[in-house]
Amino acid sequence: MSNHAYRMLVLAGPSGSGKSTLISYLLQHCPNIYFSISTTTRPKRAGEVEGQHYYFVSQEAFIKSIENKQFLEWAKVHGHYYGTSLEPINKALKAGKLVLFDIDVQGHRSVKEVYKKATSIFITTKNIHTLKERLEQRHTDSHEMIERRLQTALQEIQEIELFDYVLINEDLELSKRMVLEVAHTLGYKQQMFPKETFCEAWGASHK
Repeated sequence: MSNHAYRMLVLAGPSGSGKSTLISYLLQHCPNIYFSISTTTRPKRAGEVEGQHYYFVSQEAFIKSIENKQFLEWAKVHGHYYGTSLEPINKALKAGKLVLFDIDVQGHRSVKEVYKKATSIFITTKNIHTLKERLEQRHTDSHEMIERRLQTALQEIQEIELFDYVLINEDLELSKRMVLEVAHTLGYKQQMFPKETFCEAWGASHK
């Protein structure tokens, strides 16, 4: 796929940084977009919808998918498996859609290995104290889980240089405009104009 035209945008960053809100905004304002929904073994939270937020499966089913090489990437995070299925991604790319990911930094590395020209944005808060406040205000995690998320965030920050863009999500409206602007530029990236196709068109018009 790396030799063909494709639009792909990865959003990653600590839990609580605001990725979900920005993804919802992109889905509302970007035409012809496909959001890559992750598969997970973790329990469904209140308000989450199967096939909209995640595909919820048993650990046995997840491991079988790993064995059948059906994931672009997968990881075990805080005791639960998360993975990105390959088949719907390739189908969306063939249809010319913009493919949007919400994955962790490990998943970002895996995506870049397969789709080398995917564009990525690391979304974060200005510091760990702000992140902790946001996690506490959500009232969805125990104190122990919040501490685990903060430790994970500290590890994720170490890979910030691997991303194309960094967004400190303090002003939500500004952040929304930023991610939308990046998404709009993807149709003009170099891989959208493969050299072979371009040269063929120029050669044909010259004859």
